Amino acid sequence: MKVAVGLSGGVDSAVAAALLKEQGYDVTGVFLECWNEPDCRTDKDRQDALKVALKLRIPFRALDFKKEYRKRVMNLVYREFKTGITPNPDILCNREIKFGLFLEWTIKHSFDFVATGHYAQIKNNKLLQSVDKDKDQTYFLAMLKEKQLKRALFPIGHLLKKQVRFEAKKRGFHVWNKKDSTGICFIGHDLPFKEFLQKKIKIHRGKVIDKAGRVIGAHDGVEFYTIGQRHGFRVAAKTTASQPLFVIQKDIKSNRLIVGKKRDLAKIGFMVDAWSWIAKAPLQGRTLQVRIRHQGKLIPCKIEGKKVILRQAASGVAPGQVAVIYSGIECFGAGVIKA
Repeated sequence: MKVAVGLSGGVDSAVAAALLKEQGYDVTGVFLECWNEPDCRTDKDRQDALKVALKLRIPFRALDFKKEYRKRVMNLVYREFKTGITPNPDILCNREIKFGLFLEWTIKHSFDFVATGHYAQIKNNKLLQSVDKDKDQTYFLAMLKEKQLKRALFPIGHLLKKQVRFEAKKRGFHVWNKKDSTGICFIGHDLPFKEFLQKKIKIHRGKVIDKAGRVIGAHDGVEFYTIGQRHGFRVAAKTTASQPLFVIQKDIKSNRLIVGKKRDLAKIGFMVDAWSWIAKAPLQGRTLQVRIRHQGKLIPCKIEGKKVILRQAASGVAPGQVAVIYSGIECFGAGVIKA
């Protein structure tokens, strides 16, 4: 069976490729170049991916998806930030690039599967959380479809991160202790996201107001903030002497941030634009939970059409972010939170 492994230059994909080869698969390592601008690590990551492929003695390819990534992912991200909502680039990237264009390329070139170093598991075409709950990435994969999962392999989903590093070190991979990427998918530099956004959205200062409408501070532009954010805006010293303040609303037209106490963020429900289900299996009779951010708490809920009703209040429900639905460890799908 032929497998194209997305070699990112990191430890997770290196071990994924090694495990597949040891299991008897015909493995090819593929580096996806989607971004190559100052402050990013694309060239270094490509070199690391090649060294892993050479170590494993597997074929290596590099695919240039820069134009498509900009069009399908980053242009949409910039556009949505300008409207005041907070999209998730990594979810778009998985749907459009890794399990979109890359998967299409593998099918065209007669590969049976595409594999990545995601922390997730697939059983009977169902998407399940990884064994390592601190690293689980099903949140970012929730908008995939069953037909994509049928051709996907996640070889390290049964391992803890420390086990992955141990397996990499044991096999002599130079990336065994490489720092995890924490930036945007395929960009992955350490530049703060606000500074990254400033390439397209210039600072335009506005007022910070409290719930009573009083001006208490200033900010650099509502696009740079998300609901629930505690830092990044400036308020008068006499105001900061009390409880911490959080962004509870954004007025995009007047460029104003409305701030309040943490309790002001509490919501017991919200709407989504539309649902993207992995399969057509009915949800009736299932005990459901929702996650409203990566690594966020799983909150018991029920679904009525496009409405999510929470069994307990949650804070930081941000328009543009994705609500992912689970039942136990199984991920059913997701919907974009509506403003």
